[in-house]
Amino acid sequence: MKSNNSHSKEDLKQDTSPSNSHIATLDSRFNQTLRNVQGLLKGRSFPGKVLITRRSDPPDGAILGSPGVSRSPSEIDSPPNKQTDDPNEDQVHVNKPDASTSRNKLKPSMSNPEDRSNEAPRFVMGARATDTARLMKFTQVLGDTTVILDKLRELAWSGVPPYLRPNVWRLLLGYAPPNSDRREGVLRRKRSEYFDCVAQYYDISDNERTDEEINMLRQIAVDCPRTVPDVTFFQQAAVQKSLERILYTWAIRHPASGYVQGINDLATPFLVVFLSEHLEGSIDNWSIADLDAEKISDVEADCYWCLSKLLDGMQDHYTFAQPGIQRLVFKLKELVRRIDEPVAKHIDEQGLEFLQFAFRWFNCLLIREIPFHLVTRLWDTYLSEGDALPDFLVYIFASFLLTWSDKLLKLDFQEMVMFLQHLPTNNWSHQELEMVLSRAFMWHTMFDSCPNHLAT
Repeated sequence: MKSNNSHSKEDLKQDTSPSNSHIATLDSRFNQTLRNVQGLLKGRSFPGKVLITRRSDPPDGAILGSPGVSRSPSEIDSPPNKQTDDPNEDQVHVNKPDASTSRNKLKPSMSNPEDRSNEAPRFVMGARATDTARLMKFTQVLGDTTVILDKLRELAWSGVPPYLRPNVWRLLLGYAPPNSDRREGVLRRKRSEYFDCVAQYYDISDNERTDEEINMLRQIAVDCPRTVPDVTFFQQAAVQKSLERILYTWAIRHPASGYVQGINDLATPFLVVFLSEHLEGSIDNWSIADLDAEKISDVEADCYWCLSKLLDGMQDHYTFAQPGIQRLVFKLKELVRRIDEPVAKHIDEQGLEFLQFAFRWFNCLLIREIPFHLVTRLWDTYLSEGDALPDFLVYIFASFLLTWSDKLLKLDFQEMVMFLQHLPTNNWSHQELEMVLSRAFMWHTMFDSCPNHLAT
């Protein structure tokens, strides 16, 4: 970010003409934000969000077993950090930057993510670390007769323990009711409703379909084998058939948009999470043939309804011309300009439009840009944002783009196009993802409290 802290402070004063006491309040808020930024860069935490600490040795202590889920070394539980208000936050290894740099420059930095060794697991079902205190908080919130969703969102933002994720996601999306007495009955009724829809719309002959419906089903059948091609589990014929039923049923019941390429990617995190209740170990060893038809149908139904809930909050992303995505891409361009003007200027001078690379990011919510073993962790944060997700995506994607700010400044148009289409994220671990989310939260905190900073 261009060194403009003092300039931004003056903007605050010019944008507001209240009393001196109110100006002092804004000054105080701005100074506190800067202290928070410096704290982030030095390895401190944002309350209630992501804790960033240095850790030289792996923690000693027992590993919390997750029923039905194998744990990798990256998921070893860490002890509570006594220096923070919330001892249960996830931890990330970061290098402490020079103090003068952190004071004058907010441009994101990574420790050579392109050169990282192949240490990231092929697929990890969940967050890196879940300590005992954090697990107890989840257990307490989920154990209440009526789950307080605001508390659950606050906890889930920083990652959900893998074996709790299916229930947490159902609650965050409003698919399962917060009242535990009603939950089982509601899920049973919604699953039955999905079965009826499949029988009515999918399990029929082409003679009963319109030409438009036949073409849509064919397009879905073509896209399913292309979905997450680097994860062998999704190449199983039965998995593709389940995905096909979910997508076609959704498209028929949502004629305003119908099926749009990219929605197939959005169904995959739900499939993996809800299948994890029935299949053990790594996804690389899963076989859907190990499940009976009833369990597969229940998983499909949960995927269908959760996908519907997610897309209900971003309907105009997938209607004709996808105006919602175009609007967010414009906001992304403006945000990048305010955070890192040299990068924004260079992209503009090279004639590269943000739509040329960011459209896919919004369309598929970064599923195609990061390793699939990180997707469920990313989606913990997505679903915790609720209705505010579309606007928060702008900050996440700005943080994601500016991870490579120094690299981008050295590339011409053709090189940038190739680089942004094949970003070096194959070896990313949770460390890089948490840094992206931390910067997004930081910038959202700054700009959301001072909306005039984003005024054109």
